[in-house]
Amino acid sequence: MLKRHWHYLLLLFLLFDFGYSFWHYMQFALDGDLAPVVWPSEGFSHVLRDPFGLRVLLHNDRYPAPNRFFAHFFLFEYFRHVPLWLQHLLSPLDSLYAACALVKITAHALIVYALAVAVSNRTHVLHEHFLLAAVLVSPLLQTSGFNYQMGVVDWSITYTAFYALPLALLLLFFLPFFRAAVHGTPLRVSWWGYAGLVGLALIVSFSSPTIPGTALVVCPAVLLVGWYRRFAARSGQPWLLRASRALGDIPRPVLILFGLLSALSLYSLFIGLNNSENLWTNLPLAQRYARLPLGVYYQFTSQFLTDEPLTGVGLPLLLAMLLVNAFLLGRQQRTPLGTHTLAVLKLLALFALIYLLLLPLGGYRSYREFIVRRDTILPITIGMIAAFALSAFYLLTHLPKPSRWQYATAVAAFLAVFTLADQFQPNKSNACERALFTTLAQSPAPIVRLPATCTMMDWQPLTDYRKSELNGQMLQYWGITKTPKRYYQQ
Repeated sequence: MLKRHWHYLLLLFLLFDFGYSFWHYMQFALDGDLAPVVWPSEGFSHVLRDPFGLRVLLHNDRYPAPNRFFAHFFLFEYFRHVPLWLQHLLSPLDSLYAACALVKITAHALIVYALAVAVSNRTHVLHEHFLLAAVLVSPLLQTSGFNYQMGVVDWSITYTAFYALPLALLLLFFLPFFRAAVHGTPLRVSWWGYAGLVGLALIVSFSSPTIPGTALVVCPAVLLVGWYRRFAARSGQPWLLRASRALGDIPRPVLILFGLLSALSLYSLFIGLNNSENLWTNLPLAQRYARLPLGVYYQFTSQFLTDEPLTGVGLPLLLAMLLVNAFLLGRQQRTPLGTHTLAVLKLLALFALIYLLLLPLGGYRSYREFIVRRDTILPITIGMIAAFALSAFYLLTHLPKPSRWQYATAVAAFLAVFTLADQFQPNKSNACERALFTTLAQSPAPIVRLPATCTMMDWQPLTDYRKSELNGQMLQYWGITKTPKRYYQQ
């Protein structure tokens, strides 16, 4: 009975993991960019009025985030409506935290779904292969534990909207092409499919600081390699004829959609040069590159992450497992899927190297002292998780039976480490912030003094009441306070 229905145990684990993750997402405090983006502040209002940065192109305007319209628009519309809808079931304060958790669990679920389909080549969520692939992915999406080092869904709701959610949509864009390349699934795109993929290309290109760079590493490389292979196969023809016919031989969906995403990403990078946030702190390019090796080193250790032990072992463990999988794949009898899986691991290493070398070109932020941080390397982190799941899935389904059980035990222990590490930490909950909101709402004063025991809808405790104006307006809009109030913390 257990052998026939073992996949239901995987389903139970996934349900528990998703439920726990959602509950955990409910515990995070609010960040300091939420009110300026949702109200919005004067600086962020520019991007909502100029979705595609035409004023940058035509008039050389400079304002915050000119190439991230869709992330700003999503946060603006979502947090002006969804918390109010949820108030039919929850209190105003609970509805706000629930709205944040829903965004995070949606990004979480989309990433698990896209990677599970890519790994298993199954779209039915109850198929045993899909469930196995999902279980290989989900524990690695740390809500706590190793989140500071390799977090995919950030504790910050605005970072989730600008990083994890757009990258989840990018995974959906690449999904049919990945299945065709790795699993041999026929690449047939209907006109509805074209419309959806064009829409995804447009949205992701103007949502996240990591998407244009990722797309411009992947898409031109795929097109160039595809063109060269077809060009080399047409020996004996005139060079120009070979080149044009090789270009025409590239599958039309790949040529059109990858070309479109490349063009949109290039334009997004161009208008992003006029991001006024890049003027906050400036560091010469040579110094940025000089800091890059230290950034990589610190990212693989616990230094500069948190003061807690073992927070820096997540990425080294994942990298070690990838190396073990690559070794085992190299010793296996070659099958088409095994060859493609090993190629994915090699291409990931090449992508990570190129991406890291391009990273300093994206500017400098003082809060990313060494360039590399969990948000800036998120495409690499997701790539490592995908490569682990793909290689582990192949080995679990192709190793000889005695070796398969030994390897399955090692994978179970590896996933158990991540599952056990991802524990709720009461000292990092939003309980303190909730108490401050309650105190603010109950005070009759227009300007309220609050203790600086924790942050309150900001990145750090606010000591100047004038900086709390937007927060006070948003809190009144959400019904948490009856009137707009200002506050300061001492």
